[in-house]
Amino acid sequence: MDTVKLSPKYQIVVPKRIREKMSLHPGEMFEVIGFEERIELIPIRPMSSVRGFLKGFDPLFNRDERDRV
Repeated sequence: MDTVKLSPKYQIVVPKRIREKMSLHPGEMFEVIGFEERIELIPIRPMSSVRGFLKGFDPLFNRDERDRV
């Protein structure tokens, strides 16, 4: 786990290990969510970046009897 410090300007630095793992670059935008006692940063990615991520996904599945209406 990495620890960061909030600057006097309310800024933080994302640790290098995380920047590299998530392929983050300067100027990227994030959605900021406050949830109970947590702050979550979610990178805003262009829709083109998710193209093909379901390749090979089988959309057919078997429902349980109790789920059928």
